[in-house]
Amino acid sequence: MATTRASILAAAAICGLCLGSETKVQMKDLPPAVQKTVAEQSKGAIVRGLAKEVEDGKTFYEVELKVKGRTRDVLIDPTGAVVSVEQEVALDSIPAAARAAIEKGAGKGRIVLVESVTAGGKVYYEAHVKTGAASSEVKVMPDGGPVAK
Repeated sequence: MATTRASILAAAAICGLCLGSETKVQMKDLPPAVQKTVAEQSKGAIVRGLAKEVEDGKTFYEVELKVKGRTRDVLIDPTGAVVSVEQEVALDSIPAAARAAIEKGAGKGRIVLVESVTAGGKVYYEAHVKTGAASSEVKVMPDGGPVAK
């Protein structure tokens, strides 16, 4: 009985997590304004996926692109406005202060991906770091300072 109850609770917890996750969609499932933005943003790129996600009760759409061999994710609101763009970049292409802060933040970890993130008219850099089995992120402004939350 205890095992069954634990299984039910575990399944409920997983389903609760599913509610906040993204759902894969097709172009025809997107609102017309979002379809237009996806078409504009994907010119010269390969569309790798489309998703609908809900964050803090707000619905967004994400298009995953491949541009010249690098990833580019564009988050779009239901009106078709671009909310944020995450673009894979080379570590040596970002400002020296940001690069130094990322390398310091990564410590002994291995930097596996660096992205330029543009949101709210501001740009910052996000590095994905692998240390053993653990994964983490280091986010810094172009001047090397921390990203305000």
